[in-house]
Amino acid sequence: MNYLKLSIYTLLFTVFLSSCKHHEEARRPISRASGTFMKKSADRNKKLVANEESVIKKIIQNNPKVKYYATPKGYWFCYEEKNTAETAAPRKGDIAYFNMEIKDIKGNSIYSESDLGPQTYYVDKQDIMMGLRDGIKRMHKNETVTFLFPSHMAYGYHGDNKKIGPNESLIVTVTLRNFVPDPAAQTAKPATQSPQTATPKPPVAKPAAQANKDTLTQ
Repeated sequence: MNYLKLSIYTLLFTVFLSSCKHHEEARRPISRASGTFMKKSADRNKKLVANEESVIKKIIQNNPKVKYYATPKGYWFCYEEKNTAETAAPRKGDIAYFNMEIKDIKGNSIYSESDLGPQTYYVDKQDIMMGLRDGIKRMHKNETVTFLFPSHMAYGYHGDNKKIGPNESLIVTVTLRNFVPDPAAQTAKPATQSPQTATPKPPVAKPAAQANKDTLTQ
């Protein structure tokens, strides 16, 4: 009986130690995974960007007659219609009026101009596609520009939760119809006058000189 009890206790103790050891070993990868996970995630993002840029560059190479411009933001564009008579471009606070269509990187339509309708955008004051936020400020009135946006300049890894999927590069064609200063911002500014048109201040009257006590007045 004593031997049987001892065997049972020994077995239970062994199982307990084994479960503790297994539990500890199962925890270790979690504590060590954070740095590894971040590195793997960064590597995946780099590969994703490189692959998307490779596809875009092939599109550009396959269209040698079209002049594409690379931007520091990491996207490309070309002019469908260029307005050389205009030099002004939208600035922060302006209201831009434009039309656009969106295609996938293979040229298949996602949203047509009629799907989206006329667009109104308060420059740098509204959340829109990151590439458009920068691209519209490069345009002039009555210009049509086609942008090649990798996903990080479009809708990123979320997509638009409708027709645009995650990590999807886009071809976006924009026609800037007009842009004007925000009238609300204009009326809010205090009126200032230039030195040439400022109303002259009335001369300050000098105090009358007091008569000398030794002088007789008529």
